[in-house]
Amino acid sequence: MIGQRRGLDKDKAPAPQAAALASRLREAGEPLPAVEAADFADAFDRFGDARIVLLGEATHGTHEFYAARAAITRRLIEAHGFNLVLVEGDWPDIARIDGYVRHNAPRLRAGEAFLRFPTWMWRNQEVLAFADWLRGHNAPLAEAARTAVRGLDVYSLGESIHAVIAYLENHDPAAAAEARRNYGSLMAWRGAPQHYGQAVEHGHMAGCEEDVVAQLGELLRKRIQLIADDGEAYFDAEQNARIVRAAESYYRAMYRGAVASWNLRDRHMFDTLQRLMAFRCDARAVVWAHNSHIGNASATAMGWRGEFNIGELVRAAYGEEAALIGFGTDRGTVAAASDWGGDMKVMELRQARQHSWEEAFRHTGYARSLTDWRGGKRQALAEVLSQPLLERAVGVVYRPQSELLSHYFEAVLADQFDAYVWFEETRAVTPLGHERPKGAPETWPFGL
Repeated sequence: MIGQRRGLDKDKAPAPQAAALASRLREAGEPLPAVEAADFADAFDRFGDARIVLLGEATHGTHEFYAARAAITRRLIEAHGFNLVLVEGDWPDIARIDGYVRHNAPRLRAGEAFLRFPTWMWRNQEVLAFADWLRGHNAPLAEAARTAVRGLDVYSLGESIHAVIAYLENHDPAAAAEARRNYGSLMAWRGAPQHYGQAVEHGHMAGCEEDVVAQLGELLRKRIQLIADDGEAYFDAEQNARIVRAAESYYRAMYRGAVASWNLRDRHMFDTLQRLMAFRCDARAVVWAHNSHIGNASATAMGWRGEFNIGELVRAAYGEEAALIGFGTDRGTVAAASDWGGDMKVMELRQARQHSWEEAFRHTGYARSLTDWRGGKRQALAEVLSQPLLERAVGVVYRPQSELLSHYFEAVLADQFDAYVWFEETRAVTPLGHERPKGAPETWPFGL
């Protein structure tokens, strides 16, 4: 049944204030069919006139979030002309998917793609299914009309250094030699850039900032000449040079505090989004990232302690041309690790805590719903949502034993998002194995 209403006797009844909030959300919520249903994404046509639609997730390991974002993105591409999918992933790794979906030759790499923790975040069946669909969708289109998939993140120091040098070797060998000199001091830290940041910040060695800035400057100085040879290849090289610059700063900022490193990372991701929007004159983008990135940080405890994010910057730059859509769930299973760098496990996701937005949505009785509070006609609903409550955020690490401290923060939902997609119960994503499936082409995007 579509958005089946459920009894509220599965857990204790909410307090009167929480019950009133749940009742209001029940009235405003629009039930959704199962995420696998052909008409799941029909309700999202209302966002089709935006220039940028940001689709969140409350965890990095939930099937329904990936599947829903894929279905919504398909609808926006097919029915509304969106042509960029920008994700919270590393530029060189996501370039492997981009080459696959746009039928381009794989770019040269120093190593295999999608090997950095957390491998399951993009190397999963849900992403592969979307990539296969987009490859088929793009096949009959002219090359310039094909939808691209790009990574926004900052972690690919080693691969990005390799990409810049490889590009210059093919286009300007003398400049490639200069790039090797500029990147020379940083090359030894490619495998463990966090140790570079520690060494610099603790005074054990001089930083490489001037050298990586100089290398980016050299590329920019030759932009006109190099773009004439191959505009897209130059854009890729320039972006990788920008990543090296950002990564060098990021790994130093890690040792100056969480706020500094977070803001540097999200500024880089927003700047990358801006360059991609400018690179394609008809650009309309869907962004896939965690709620903590795509929601407006100024409406959360993150912003109250000095952090900003992509959602806040997009809201300031694009206003009503952007739609920020959060995702949430109450319980189920999730793919996550117990510690950074640990093995992925399928873990039980605990029922949401009291005094949280998730608790309020649980008491609506909806299995799945879309709640939209944009526009003057919904002002009364927005006012109801203009109170601070707890909100859960699970990244790639989940620690249920310290869940309140590790995974909850306060947020004002009305100002954080424009709309919210709710799944009462969810399950973990399905990671891909280590072997290439029988019959898969050599251009298979994950290179397994």
